[in-house]
Amino acid sequence: MAKNSNDAAKDAAKKALAAAAAKKETEKKKVTHTYTEVGGQSIGKEELLAATRKNALPYRIFAVILWVLAIAAEVFAILIFTHKIEFSFTVENPGWTISWIVCIVLDLIFVVAGSLLWKKGNHLDPASKKNKVRFWLHNNLGVIVSVIAFAPFIIIVLTDKNADKKSKTIAAVVAVAALVIAGLFSYDWNPLSQQEMLENADIETVYWTASGTVFHAYDDCSHLNNTVELFKGTSSTAIENGKTRLCKTCEARALREAEEGAVTVPSGNTETPEDTAAAD
Repeated sequence: MAKNSNDAAKDAAKKALAAAAAKKETEKKKVTHTYTEVGGQSIGKEELLAATRKNALPYRIFAVILWVLAIAAEVFAILIFTHKIEFSFTVENPGWTISWIVCIVLDLIFVVAGSLLWKKGNHLDPASKKNKVRFWLHNNLGVIVSVIAFAPFIIIVLTDKNADKKSKTIAAVVAVAALVIAGLFSYDWNPLSQQEMLENADIETVYWTASGTVFHAYDDCSHLNNTVELFKGTSSTAIENGKTRLCKTCEARALREAEEGAVTVPSGNTETPEDTAAAD
């Protein structure tokens, strides 16, 4: 029994030492921040939303352009596969097969690039979550475009009576694989709503970096350990500058500190320990 207790104590000591060493290593990796104050008057909800729409507009325009190019590539793939248009190098194999495969690959590249830009725009200017169907469609428009960009080709290939079975199988497999890849890249796995963004629009001091769309409530957040230059201002200013999402780590820390630093009394009010001591 004593041996087991000693072993447990040794294990606990090893874990404590390992944790201390890890903490020291983290401290070593931290850099000294420099701060750039970003001023600006506090603005209302409508002005803030207008600013986010302006930030997102270029991304959405380029996304639509790329999607149009994707559909154009699909049309060329259909015309080449069905021999509706022919060039000297597409009359026979392997030129014919290579040509429509190249079109499908270009289709995939355009769809994915457009969807990534569309999602970037949505993170800069999130949609309202009041209408759940509209919210899903707005965030995942790239998935719908993916279907439009590949499904017609698949249907035409499978119903083409002039193509041989082997060519139809290869074309269908390539197009289905491209559709799946495009759909996975186009789906927004972590969408931001307008309500979530506005909830955090009244924080007095936050920090953010030159890249990304996240702002931080703490300048010692672990995600900022390797960043030298930080921008500092209100959360509404951060949102105006394209930082629309509060860091999840900072949010969890704030909630934890709020829980640890508050005492719930029977009346349902929340008091801090200092308030309780002063009342005594």
